Amino acid sequence: MHREKRADVIVLGGGLGGCMASLSAAKMGLNVILTEETDWIGGQLTSQGVPLDEHPWIEQFGCTATYREFRNRVREYYKTNYPLTDAAKKDDFLNPGNAWVSRLSHEPKVALKVLEDMLAPYLNSGRIQIYYHYKPDSASTDGDFVTTVTVRHLSKGDKITLFGKYFIDATEVGDVLPLANVEYVTGAESKETTGEPHALEQEDPLDMQSITYVFAVDYLEGKDFTIEKPEQYEFWKQFIPSYSTYPLLSWYAVNSEDTSTLKEFTLFPNDKNIPSLFTYRRALAVDNLSEDIYEGDVSLINWPQNDYFLGAIVDVSEEERQKNLNGAKQLSLSLLYWLQTEAPRLDGGKGYPGLRLRKDVLGTEDGLAKYPYIRESRRIKSVYTITEMDVNKQFRGEKGIRKYKDSIGVGSYHLDLHHTVHSNRTFYLPSYPYEIPLGAVLPIRMKNILPACKNIGTTQITNGCYRVHPTEWNIGESVGFLAAYAILNNITVHDVRDNQDHLLSYQKMLEQNGIQLHWPENIDLA
Repeated sequence: MHREKRADVIVLGGGLGGCMASLSAAKMGLNVILTEETDWIGGQLTSQGVPLDEHPWIEQFGCTATYREFRNRVREYYKTNYPLTDAAKKDDFLNPGNAWVSRLSHEPKVALKVLEDMLAPYLNSGRIQIYYHYKPDSASTDGDFVTTVTVRHLSKGDKITLFGKYFIDATEVGDVLPLANVEYVTGAESKETTGEPHALEQEDPLDMQSITYVFAVDYLEGKDFTIEKPEQYEFWKQFIPSYSTYPLLSWYAVNSEDTSTLKEFTLFPNDKNIPSLFTYRRALAVDNLSEDIYEGDVSLINWPQNDYFLGAIVDVSEEERQKNLNGAKQLSLSLLYWLQTEAPRLDGGKGYPGLRLRKDVLGTEDGLAKYPYIRESRRIKSVYTITEMDVNKQFRGEKGIRKYKDSIGVGSYHLDLHHTVHSNRTFYLPSYPYEIPLGAVLPIRMKNILPACKNIGTTQITNGCYRVHPTEWNIGESVGFLAAYAILNNITVHDVRDNQDHLLSYQKMLEQNGIQLHWPENIDLA
């Protein structure tokens, strides 16, 4: 079956950027069609199972009003629906999982519920229509304009050809870009191309960052939930990465404070000051509950030990893509099996058979997230490309935060590059808070297609900070308003940047809708 559908704005991909692009366009009175490969919107926060990665000022400023609303709604959801302790109820900064990597670590299903509630008025009115289980299949263009994108149902195979005035690529790996002949780059650029001190000497388009299949567990002491031995377990048990003297399945991983060294971890909190990985991305801590409705804490396992970097899943053959997706799944299952059977314990024993794979937390049959955690996408060749010199603290020095006259938002995170496929390099470089320039979301040629997540005009290095949750959220939200502004004013999105009056008017629209364009002058950067 082949159908046709029309809307003002077509958003491909229901991650955080896609959801916010849809919401902001709908707020401006436009009709939106949103497609999503899985049956959950929310991307890295839900279908990929990764709690919020944020910056130190997030409770005060440095995000959009809707992102703050989301955070407030998550906390309110727990306080309204869960039997919390009095202390948890009174805690303005409640962290449901009491995780040490996130100030608001929570269950993926709660994030899903909150996102659906935020979109509800526009979904129920029909202004936003969501088509689940659809993936971009082809596109047609006329010169520098996209005319249609056709999506295909992943199981049924039926297709829908989508007509719109603007098309927004919010897919996790920039799937629409090659289909619509949008100029883009992948992987590692060269020093000659970007001028970045940490770039490779020679470019390598397939030297992309690792992906991770997240899974959820709880722990019941004295029980045995050991899974069947994974098919690739013996391989992963013996695999020693190029950057280590220990197997990948060990308690030793790269030290983020000095990535040339390794750091020891263990599973649970202890009196030896060895960091606990179980509490690292814990999504629900029973200490916050006043009733025994959970048998134990729930933790989302996204560790260095299940980062898969043996091959790319972008711009490779379908056979290679499936091989690497399966390898990533096998690595995560092998990590679980190793934890259950062979992981050294601080008491001298080995294995934690009481670790239980919580398939219900992520809503899948195999217990793994519905979609791999994607750190790096295809990236558009943009009017302005954000490079390391724009954000790296060392190279900006006393110049401080880079300001852009065409800023459409703000964010902050380290330049965090996870191990890549070929060079196996990694770093975690200090950076200044950053702004999001409009030029980075404008393709160099195409006029009515925009990126809305990790596919903006960054380099591989600056992608390391622009890829996190609040930044993707801000990008998607501002891009949705951008498409709406262009449609309502009958101009192109490039005109918005090129015309000072339009730029100021568009930025005023953003600020009126709660989008912070610049960092405070007195921010403490120490």
